Amino acid sequence: MSSYASSPAPRPGDVAGTLRLLAYLALSCALVVSDHQGGWLSQFRQQASVAMQPLWWLAGLPSRLGDSMRNDAATRTQLSADNRRLRNELLVLNAGQARLRVEAVENARLRALLGAVEQGSLDVQLAPILDVDQDPTRQRLLLDAGSRNGVRVGQSVIDAGGLLGQVITVTPLTSTVLLVTDLEHAVPVIIARNGVRLVAYGSGRADHLALRNVPLSADVEVGDTLVTSGLGGRFPPGFPVGTITDLQPDDSRAFLVGDLTPAAQLDRGRDVLLLRDVVVPVTTADLDAAAAEREAAARAEADAAATPVEGAGTAAPDAGDTPPAPATRMPAPPATPPVQAPQR
Repeated sequence: MSSYASSPAPRPGDVAGTLRLLAYLALSCALVVSDHQGGWLSQFRQQASVAMQPLWWLAGLPSRLGDSMRNDAATRTQLSADNRRLRNELLVLNAGQARLRVEAVENARLRALLGAVEQGSLDVQLAPILDVDQDPTRQRLLLDAGSRNGVRVGQSVIDAGGLLGQVITVTPLTSTVLLVTDLEHAVPVIIARNGVRLVAYGSGRADHLALRNVPLSADVEVGDTLVTSGLGGRFPPGFPVGTITDLQPDDSRAFLVGDLTPAAQLDRGRDVLLLRDVVVPVTTADLDAAAAEREAAARAEADAAATPVEGAGTAAPDAGDTPPAPATRMPAPPATPPVQAPQR
């Protein structure tokens, strides 16, 4: 008896699958042949591709939206950074431009000071302003120059416009200037037009000076320019002080009072000029006063020689060394040379 194993019989499902596969293969071959001969299948693919365009657009929409949002965020961040940078640069440029404008104004003011010095052939010293008195009732400046720089009490202070004031205190490093507008200050002045003598008083305001007790008969008009007279020997003559802007009778109707606009720029600038040695011209009245002083000194010496008294052994002072009497005070500090000149 032989052992022979027979193969299993095919199942109905496998036969059906094989038949379908064969049918699909036959259909594929037919389509390939038809497309090769007529080209209709490529046209169908093109039309199907056009019909599928909306589906492809919808399928790529989320990706495109994501890319757009990322680009917008990056662009917004870049624009914000550029805006901050440009804003900072604009602030820096504006600050630099403002500083240049200030420097230009200061340069023009210094040029004006230099021009005033050159025109007047003045011996002056430039002094920076260190501080301004904050007390509203006081008009004073603190200068960054003192006795070490040659500053002394009584020096006149000017700017390109005119008289500013005078030095009242001096330390080795600083000095204090009393402005003409201070309530405690008064300046002997004359009208440049006709020489009428007046006195300009400080009012406590940087933009105002006052005239008081002006006679009604005085030839004074609005618009007149007042300059220093040189009387008293404190201020040299000829420096502008102010311009009359208003005149009116006082309460008693016996005198006039007036308002002045200062010639100097009291509330501006960072530098002032200190007058050093100013030669005050000697007038005929000064020579007459000196002669009267010499005669009085001679009479006193003769009386002392005729009637000895205690201390008569002390020689009488020379006429050149005799201090001026209060009634005949010389207007300029260098009064001794004019007194001695007639003796020679």
